[in-house]
Amino acid sequence: MTTYDWIVIGAGITGASLAYELSQQGQRVLLLEKNSLPDSATVYSYGGLAYWSGIDETTRTLGQEGIELHRHLTEELSADTEFRELDLLLTIDRQEDPQAIAKNYDRFAITPELLSVNDACILEPLLNPNAIAGVLKLPHGHIHPQKTTNAYLQALERNRGKILYEQVVDLLRQETKVIGVKTQDNLYYAANTVVCAGGLSRSLLHQAGIRVKNYFTHAQLIITPPVDLELATIVMPALQQRFTLEAKAGLEEAWNPPYQEPIKSILDPGAVQFLDGSLCIGQISAIATNPEAELDSVAGEAQIRERVGYVLPLLEDIPGSCHSCLVAFNNQGIALVGNLADIKGLYLFSGFTSTLVYAPVIARRFARWVGGKEDKIIERLQSTLNYSY
Repeated sequence: MTTYDWIVIGAGITGASLAYELSQQGQRVLLLEKNSLPDSATVYSYGGLAYWSGIDETTRTLGQEGIELHRHLTEELSADTEFRELDLLLTIDRQEDPQAIAKNYDRFAITPELLSVNDACILEPLLNPNAIAGVLKLPHGHIHPQKTTNAYLQALERNRGKILYEQVVDLLRQETKVIGVKTQDNLYYAANTVVCAGGLSRSLLHQAGIRVKNYFTHAQLIITPPVDLELATIVMPALQQRFTLEAKAGLEEAWNPPYQEPIKSILDPGAVQFLDGSLCIGQISAIATNPEAELDSVAGEAQIRERVGYVLPLLEDIPGSCHSCLVAFNNQGIALVGNLADIKGLYLFSGFTSTLVYAPVIARRFARWVGGKEDKIIERLQSTLNYSY
């Protein structure tokens, strides 16, 4: 029987980057993922790196470390992550006051440049000038999220880490210690287990009798094949409703079975184009506390097309299909990271804000921290991790 140093549950960007960083520290790592074909928030992500969005010393430090990590990650992992610098345009609705909207961004590490409608349309010719009162321009990083994740997975295997595609159904407990996991077919043992299952982290831990304030939205987006038109920037709204929706996610009890099913949803219209010419267009974010809840894909696609088409008219009727995924979030801080302290050998790594820029660098810090290196940021995240069982 093989006993690993670490079992990592989930092979999205969080689990893949953490498993790799643990293997870099000489740890024996088993990564377990339920799907052999990726179908998660990582796959259906815009790929943006909001390194400008830090609002305090911690997030500004992580943002700067995160963008520097990504600038060198292709070389480190020996695989192309498609990293590039790409302008982000935050559109201001024509009914809004551009100066007032711009003030909302004064607290960030890098403040945006306010562009007129004419200048915005020169920079991004696909914009509808009649839909906006201007845009906020920010420097932004961009990667292909799944190619980056695959690069991490390949590097993990080169470090002798093991990847298996089996769904974890329970944690193996020995009194107050987690000693491994149970999948649908097998038992696996490790000194430490870390849950990186994104929106499914909550239900997995709840099944084991552990409650954490890790929540999720159901996201809907349209993915297109490569197309001929060229989107020169990333386009998103300056007033994003998703964060307000998450802040009003409801009572903790509503997130536990039996689930209540009133669905609240918003739509933040935006789009990004990848280097192969394909587009990601979205997005609807919906609160439904049942992770298995099904959203109407036909209605969702129609709503996305209409709203995005108002801002970017040439995208309204572009070929593509609607997809959905769970996007984890929390109301405590930038992430839920650390040991569930009364249960030895069990860790959580989920609920990130600005996941693509923060998670890889926090994974690096975490791997070094569990190896004995002092890290005040990880210790701070650990100290704010609330749970019960």
